[in-house]
Parts: sequence; C-alpha cells; structure tokens
Amino acid sequence: MNDSHGVSIGPAAALYGLAPSTLRWWESQRVLPEPPRVNGRRVYTETELRRIGLAYLCCVVGAMPLEQAAVVTSGGRDRSWQSTVKEQAGQIEERIRQLRSAHAYLLHLVRCPDDDIVGECPDLDSELIDHTPRGLVAAPGLVAAARSAAHRTEAGGPRDEKDSPCDENTAAPPRCAVCTGPVSQPVRGRRRAYCSRACRQRQYRRNADRRAG
Repeated sequence: MNDSHGVSIGPAAALYGLAPSTLRWWESQRVLPEPPRVNGRRVYTETELRRIGLAYLCCVVGAMPLEQAAVVTSGGRDRSWQSTVKEQAGQIEERIRQLRSAHAYLLHLVRCPDDDIVGECPDLDSELIDHTPRGLVAAPGLVAAARSAAHRTEAGGPRDEKDSPCDENTAAPPRCAVCTGPVSQPVRGRRRAYCSRACRQRQYRRNADRRAG
C-alpha cells in the first residue's frame, strides 16, 4: 500500500507491538474511531497512527480503563478530558502509596531478627494495631479484642458470615497481572488475569521476549 494512502491494520498494529485484534477491540469500545476504508479494508494514515499511539499511552502506559481512554482519545482538552486524566492519575497515585507501604513493611519484615516472629517479635502487636482492623478495638490483648469485636458485630444485628467482607474466606479483588488495575470477572467461564486485551497482549510480548532471550 502506498505510504501516501496509509497502511493496513497489520502494520498499524505492529508499529506499537499490538495484535490487529486489539485495534479492532479498541474500535468496538470507542477508544479508536474506525478508520477510512479502501476496497473494504481499513487504512491508517499518519493521523490514525498517532491516535493509536495515544490509545496505547492511555491503555497500556497509563493503565486507563477503556471507557476513560475513550474520553481522552476522542475529544479535545475540555473539562471532561481534564477530569478523566486527573482521576486516573489520582488512582495510580493511591496505588503507588499502597505499594510503597507494602514494600516498606516487607523490607521491615526481612530485617526482623527474631526466628519466631509470632512468638518473639516485640513489634508485632503494635504493627497489628497500626496496620490491621485489630487497631479499631481498644482491648489490650488479642483474645479480649477478638471477643470485643465479636460482641460489637452481634450488637449491630444479625450477620451472615459468608457474605461479610471481613470473613476470612473473602479474597481481595483480583488485580491485572500487568498494570495491577482491577479486573472484572465474568459470572461464568474462565477467570481473567488481565483488565484488557492491551494488557494481555503486553504480557504475551514480554513472554515472547523472554523465550527469545
């Protein structure tokens, strides 16, 4: 295809290390407008290729959900555009804060000199108070605190323990294996490991690079 007329979907996707199916998916989710067609085939000019690049920056680099990325790629820098970008930046900032806190605690745990952390660590009780819901109960000992927490729950009315967010069997919300964003799970079928096709494609490329290396 002549450069002055653009390229087909294969080269357009390859430019950013994506599969053509990712571009079609982004189009179906309104992250990208469908490009012009020549003889029934998609044609991507400089403008369309730049828009794909912006979609990549939003979805892959910026870890945006597709509905937010669609706002950024489809319009000018109006109030909605600005608030969408700021909202995603704020969510990532909170995620970074959580990860830094987790990182700091794990390094602290590695440096603990006690062989039996449960039985010997003098700091464990204060860490439980500072970093877990145990800190919401004023009782000095764990047994007394557990009884107090149970009493407080019972005083609040009947509780189905299987449905409680505090139940020990409740798992944390799944996170994307690439960008760590939340992953919505289908009611039926295979569980998802990625929040979007873009992140799945990115992981496939990483695996391919490892095998090639």
